[in-house]
Amino acid sequence: MPDKVHKTKGIVLRTVKYGETSVIVSIFTELFGVQSYLVNGVRTSTKKGTGKANLFQPGAILDLVIYHNELKQLQRIKEFKWAVIYQHIFSDVPKNAVALFMVELLSKCLKQPETNAELFHFTEDCFLHLDSCSPAVMANLSLFFALHLPYHFGFRIADNYSSSTSYLDLQEGRFVKEQPHHPQFLEEKQAAVTSQLLKVMQPGELADIKLHHDFRRQLLHVYETYYALHIQDFGTMKSLQVLREVL
Repeated sequence: MPDKVHKTKGIVLRTVKYGETSVIVSIFTELFGVQSYLVNGVRTSTKKGTGKANLFQPGAILDLVIYHNELKQLQRIKEFKWAVIYQHIFSDVPKNAVALFMVELLSKCLKQPETNAELFHFTEDCFLHLDSCSPAVMANLSLFFALHLPYHFGFRIADNYSSSTSYLDLQEGRFVKEQPHHPQFLEEKQAAVTSQLLKVMQPGELADIKLHHDFRRQLLHVYETYYALHIQDFGTMKSLQVLREVL
C-alpha cells in the first residue's frame, strides 16, 4: 500500500531529538488527528542559516504536506512551514506558559489518532486568541480551555447551575441540589464562576470575569482533578506548576 500525499494543518504537541540531526514530532493534524512524524535534517545548522527545528515548538500551527499510510506508526513530512507566525506566544513568558498548559492538556486527552476537525478548529482558535489577547483575557484563557475541551471528548460539565442546584459534582459532571457524599465537588463562588465560564462562547468575553490569581490557581487544580476522574491514567499536569507561578 503506497503512502498517499496530503495537505493538512497541524498543531505541534511534542518534539524529541532523534539521531544527530533529526526529530520525531507529535502533531495534532486536522485531517488525521494526532500523528507522529520523523523529520530528517532539521537540526543541522548550515551556512544558509540555522536548522528548521524551531518550527516544531509546542503550540506552533503548521501547514504540512505529508505522506500518510494507515499501516505505519511513524509518518513522514514532505513539506512544512508556519501557517501562523505568532507575535507573542513564543516570546511572552505568561502567554507561553498558557500555551504549554493547553498543549499538555490536549496531549493527555488525545489517546487515539482519530480525526476530529471540530476539536482542531477549537484548539487553533484558542491559540490565535491567546497570541493576540489582552492580559485580562489571557488570565482566564486556561480556565476556559480546560472547561470547554471536554465537550469534544464526551465529558463536558452540564451547565445546569441555579440557586437550587448550586453544588458541582465533579464525578457526575453536573450541578446538584445537595452536597455530594464524596469530596470531589465545588460549592459557592467556585461553582458559580465555573457556571459563568461554561457560558462564555468567545474568549474575548473572558475579560469581564474578574478573579484573584489565588482563586484561579485553586480552580485550575480542581479542573485537573476533574480530568483525572474522567480520563484513565491522566496523571498530573507538569505545566500547571509553571502556570501557577506565572498567573
